[in-house]
Amino acid sequence: MLSPITVRPALPEDYDAVARITQESYVTAGYYGDADHPYLQKLQDVAGRAEHAEILVAERNGEVIGSVTAAPAGGGFSDIGLEDELELRTLVVDPAVQRSGAGRALVQAVVDQAKAMEGIKAVSLTTGATWESANALYARTGFDRAPHRDWFVPGTDIKLFVYRLDLPQS
Repeated sequence: MLSPITVRPALPEDYDAVARITQESYVTAGYYGDADHPYLQKLQDVAGRAEHAEILVAERNGEVIGSVTAAPAGGGFSDIGLEDELELRTLVVDPAVQRSGAGRALVQAVVDQAKAMEGIKAVSLTTGATWESANALYARTGFDRAPHRDWFVPGTDIKLFVYRLDLPQS
Protein backbone atom coordinates (compact mmCIF):
# COMPACT_ATOMS: atom_id res chain seq x y z
CA MET A 1 0.00 0.00 0.00
CA LEU A 2 1.32 3.44 -0.97
CA SER A 3 1.81 6.22 1.54
CA PRO A 4 -0.69 9.06 1.32
CA ILE A 5 -0.14 12.02 -0.99
CA THR A 6 -0.15 15.49 0.52
CA VAL A 7 -0.55 18.69 -1.48
CA ARG A 8 0.91 21.96 -0.25
CA PRO A 9 2.16 25.29 -1.60
CA ALA A 10 5.57 25.00 -3.21
CA LEU A 11 8.53 26.48 -1.40
CA PRO A 12 11.61 27.91 -3.17
CA GLU A 13 13.55 24.80 -2.16
CA ASP A 14 11.03 22.73 -4.18
CA TYR A 15 11.62 24.62 -7.43
CA ASP A 16 14.47 22.42 -8.72
CA ALA A 17 12.37 19.28 -8.22
CA VAL A 18 9.38 20.93 -9.90
CA ALA A 19 11.54 21.97 -12.88
CA ARG A 20 12.99 18.43 -13.19
CA ILE A 21 9.54 16.80 -13.02
CA THR A 22 8.16 19.30 -15.54
CA GLN A 23 10.90 18.49 -18.01
CA GLU A 24 10.74 14.73 -17.50
CA SER A 25 6.97 14.48 -17.70
CA TYR A 26 6.61 16.56 -20.88
CA VAL A 27 9.59 14.99 -22.68
CA THR A 28 8.72 11.41 -21.60
CA ALA A 29 5.15 11.86 -22.85
CA GLY A 30 6.49 13.10 -26.19
CA TYR A 31 4.84 16.51 -25.92
CA TYR A 32 8.10 18.28 -26.72
CA GLY A 33 10.99 16.77 -28.64
CA ASP A 34 13.65 17.63 -26.09
CA ALA A 35 14.40 19.65 -23.00
CA ASP A 36 15.63 22.62 -25.07
CA HIS A 37 12.18 23.42 -26.48
CA PRO A 38 11.58 27.16 -25.78
CA TYR A 39 8.17 26.66 -24.17
CA LEU A 40 9.48 23.88 -21.97
CA GLN A 41 12.33 26.17 -20.92
CA LYS A 42 9.71 28.76 -19.91
CA LEU A 43 7.80 26.18 -17.85
CA GLN A 44 11.00 25.16 -16.08
CA ASP A 45 11.40 28.72 -14.77
CA VAL A 46 9.47 27.83 -11.63
CA ALA A 47 10.47 31.00 -9.76
CA GLY A 48 9.16 33.05 -12.69
CA ARG A 49 5.87 31.17 -12.60
CA ALA A 50 5.62 31.71 -8.86
CA GLU A 51 5.72 35.48 -9.38
CA HIS A 52 2.37 35.32 -11.21
CA ALA A 53 0.57 32.27 -9.85
CA GLU A 54 0.52 29.78 -7.01
CA ILE A 55 2.45 26.57 -7.47
CA LEU A 56 1.33 23.55 -5.50
CA VAL A 57 3.32 20.36 -5.04
CA ALA A 58 2.25 16.81 -4.33
CA GLU A 59 4.55 14.85 -2.09
CA ARG A 60 4.75 11.35 -0.79
CA ASN A 61 7.11 10.37 2.02
CA GLY A 62 8.59 13.88 1.93
CA GLU A 63 9.50 13.68 -1.77
CA VAL A 64 7.99 16.03 -4.36
CA ILE A 65 6.33 13.86 -7.01
CA GLY A 66 4.23 16.39 -8.92
CA SER A 67 3.06 19.95 -9.22
CA VAL A 68 0.38 22.19 -10.64
CA THR A 69 0.02 25.94 -11.12
CA ALA A 70 -3.13 27.84 -10.15
CA ALA A 71 -3.19 31.03 -12.21
CA PRO A 72 -5.63 33.88 -11.64
CA ALA A 73 -7.25 35.24 -14.81
CA GLY A 74 -5.47 38.20 -16.29
CA GLY A 75 -2.27 37.40 -14.41
CA GLY A 76 1.12 36.90 -15.99
CA PHE A 77 0.71 33.12 -16.26
CA SER A 78 -2.92 32.83 -17.35
CA ASP A 79 -3.66 31.89 -20.97
CA ILE A 80 -7.41 31.37 -21.20
CA GLY A 81 -8.89 32.09 -17.78
CA LEU A 82 -11.97 34.27 -17.68
CA GLU A 83 -12.59 36.79 -14.89
CA ASP A 84 -14.64 34.31 -12.84
CA GLU A 85 -12.23 31.37 -13.35
CA LEU A 86 -9.08 30.06 -11.74
CA GLU A 87 -6.88 28.56 -14.45
CA LEU A 88 -5.21 25.22 -13.81
CA ARG A 89 -1.83 25.14 -15.57
CA THR A 90 1.21 22.90 -15.91
CA LEU A 91 -0.05 19.77 -14.16
CA VAL A 92 2.90 17.38 -14.02
CA VAL A 93 3.61 14.13 -12.21
CA ASP A 94 6.97 12.37 -12.10
CA PRO A 95 6.81 9.68 -14.83
CA ALA A 96 8.03 7.08 -12.31
CA VAL A 97 4.85 7.49 -10.23
CA GLN A 98 2.19 8.46 -12.77
CA ARG A 99 -1.24 6.90 -12.24
CA SER A 100 -0.68 6.81 -8.49
CA GLY A 101 -3.28 9.46 -7.60
CA ALA A 102 -0.95 12.46 -7.54
CA GLY A 103 -2.52 14.10 -10.60
CA ARG A 104 -6.01 13.69 -9.22
CA ALA A 105 -4.90 15.10 -5.83
CA LEU A 106 -3.35 18.15 -7.51
CA VAL A 107 -6.47 18.79 -9.61
CA GLN A 108 -8.63 18.52 -6.48
CA ALA A 109 -6.38 20.97 -4.63
CA VAL A 110 -6.87 23.59 -7.36
CA VAL A 111 -10.63 22.99 -7.35
CA ASP A 112 -10.70 23.37 -3.55
CA GLN A 113 -8.67 26.57 -3.80
CA ALA A 114 -11.06 27.96 -6.42
CA LYS A 115 -14.07 27.16 -4.21
CA ALA A 116 -12.52 29.22 -1.41
CA MET A 117 -11.94 32.27 -3.63
CA GLU A 118 -14.52 35.02 -3.79
CA GLY A 119 -15.96 35.61 -7.26
CA ILE A 120 -14.56 32.40 -8.75
CA LYS A 121 -17.24 30.23 -10.33
CA ALA A 122 -15.15 27.74 -12.30
CA VAL A 123 -11.76 26.20 -12.98
CA SER A 124 -10.54 26.23 -16.56
CA LEU A 125 -7.58 24.63 -18.28
CA THR A 126 -5.97 23.97 -21.62
CA THR A 127 -4.49 20.65 -22.70
CA GLY A 128 -3.21 19.14 -25.90
CA ALA A 129 -5.84 17.67 -28.18
CA THR A 130 -3.78 14.48 -28.50
CA TRP A 131 -2.81 14.16 -24.83
CA GLU A 132 -5.05 11.18 -24.11
CA SER A 133 -4.12 10.54 -20.47
CA ALA A 134 -4.53 14.21 -19.55
CA ASN A 135 -7.88 14.45 -21.33
CA ALA A 136 -9.04 11.30 -19.55
CA LEU A 137 -7.99 12.67 -16.14
CA TYR A 138 -9.89 15.90 -16.67
CA ALA A 139 -13.01 14.05 -17.79
CA ARG A 140 -12.77 11.73 -14.74
CA THR A 141 -12.45 14.70 -12.39
CA GLY A 142 -15.63 16.36 -13.65
CA PHE A 143 -14.34 18.83 -16.22
CA ASP A 144 -16.40 19.42 -19.36
CA ARG A 145 -14.96 20.28 -22.75
CA ALA A 146 -15.49 23.86 -23.86
CA PRO A 147 -14.83 23.37 -27.59
CA HIS A 148 -15.91 26.91 -28.47
CA ARG A 149 -12.82 28.07 -26.54
CA ASP A 150 -10.31 25.68 -28.17
CA TRP A 151 -7.34 27.42 -29.76
CA PHE A 152 -4.19 26.81 -31.75
CA VAL A 153 -0.64 27.48 -30.57
CA PRO A 154 0.23 30.68 -32.46
CA GLY A 155 2.12 29.99 -35.67
CA THR A 156 1.42 26.22 -35.57
CA ASP A 157 -1.25 23.68 -36.38
CA ILE A 158 -1.21 22.37 -32.78
CA LYS A 159 -4.76 22.41 -31.42
CA LEU A 160 -5.35 22.86 -27.72
CA PHE A 161 -8.53 21.80 -25.94
CA VAL A 162 -10.15 23.90 -23.24
CA TYR A 163 -11.98 22.32 -20.29
CA ARG A 164 -14.07 23.97 -17.59
CA LEU A 165 -15.42 22.77 -14.28
CA ASP A 166 -18.31 24.83 -12.93
CA LEU A 167 -18.21 25.11 -9.16
CA PRO A 168 -21.29 24.72 -6.97
CA GLN A 169 -22.64 28.13 -6.01
CA SER A 170 -23.73 28.74 -2.44
